[in-house]
Amino acid sequence: MSKVLILFAHPDQSQSCVNTSMASAARELDDVTVADLYAEYPRYKIEPEKEQQRLLEHDVVVLQFPFYWYSTPSILKEWMDGVLEYGFAYGHEGDKLANKPLLVATTAGGSEDAYSTQGSNQFPIRTLLSPLEQTANLCQMPYLPPFVLFGSLAASQDQRLTTHINHYRALLISLRDDQLDVKALSSHELMSESLLSVSAENPADRRPRD
Repeated sequence: MSKVLILFAHPDQSQSCVNTSMASAARELDDVTVADLYAEYPRYKIEPEKEQQRLLEHDVVVLQFPFYWYSTPSILKEWMDGVLEYGFAYGHEGDKLANKPLLVATTAGGSEDAYSTQGSNQFPIRTLLSPLEQTANLCQMPYLPPFVLFGSLAASQDQRLTTHINHYRALLISLRDDQLDVKALSSHELMSESLLSVSAENPADRRPRD
């Protein structure tokens, strides 16, 4: 079994439907920690030692955020700048995060077609997320295919929200219960339902009980 840490970054949760619902579903799972960065650091004064200890206590790291201007919300960049230090996350003896899988779980307002070489955003979302992928590479963290909800602004109107939440919950359970072949997933562009070893149609908590 693995302990999963979700670094949740949404600056205006009163206007959020998808991300807050995702975080709420994650909080219901055993051995899954949701760290609300904006709630914990309203003045952006990240505590590196606290965050590094939290990373050490978990086996899988999830970055959950809305996709803002082709990047993360600002507090997540502030977190990375302060926490992923030389000698801890990379560089000489900086192997504390080695072999801890990293998953990006993000929501995009645009359609999937918009995130293509022919679309209005000109690049696939995996390409636009490449700074996070290279961060994972530098920290020796296996990088999982990003878990993305496109067209997120309309998700609650067209009945995709519940399905997405169930998929997210199933994915977290799979990560926690070591049911995903991380190496095999590396060849896939994005995370999809077909890649999950726990069925999204029946996302029950299958963790064996003592």
